[in-house]
Amino acid sequence: MNTNIHDELTYKIIGCAMKVHNALGNGFQEVIYQRSLAIEFKKQNLGFVREQEIPIYYEEFEVGTRRMDFLIENQVMVEIKALTQLEDVHLVQGLNYLTAYNLETGLLINFGGNSLEFKRLFKKNNPYRNLENP
Repeated sequence: MNTNIHDELTYKIIGCAMKVHNALGNGFQEVIYQRSLAIEFKKQNLGFVREQEIPIYYEEFEVGTRRMDFLIENQVMVEIKALTQLEDVHLVQGLNYLTAYNLETGLLINFGGNSLEFKRLFKKNNPYRNLENP
């Protein structure tokens, strides 16, 4: 996938998240931000699936399932949090989702602080995976 297309898409997603955070501020449960983002994504004509569940395999055995918050335009994973601070475990979770869903790009967005916090995530074998905020 063209990196510029991913950049444009993640930029648009972050804009939606900023609009939601500016309107609601911090302090709500994650589900409130998730529902609000879904409304904003629709307004911006972004195609998305919310809480799509996929199986996780160890060798050929299904060992469980996982759900990411959003899959945007079948290209970008979005995982949202409503925490005072993101921790490494949240970054690892997002990176694992990229691997499980076989996606190149994701966003981890935190609505819990006074300012919106976001991290761009890249698949583990992507040489740009350590890039976070622009």
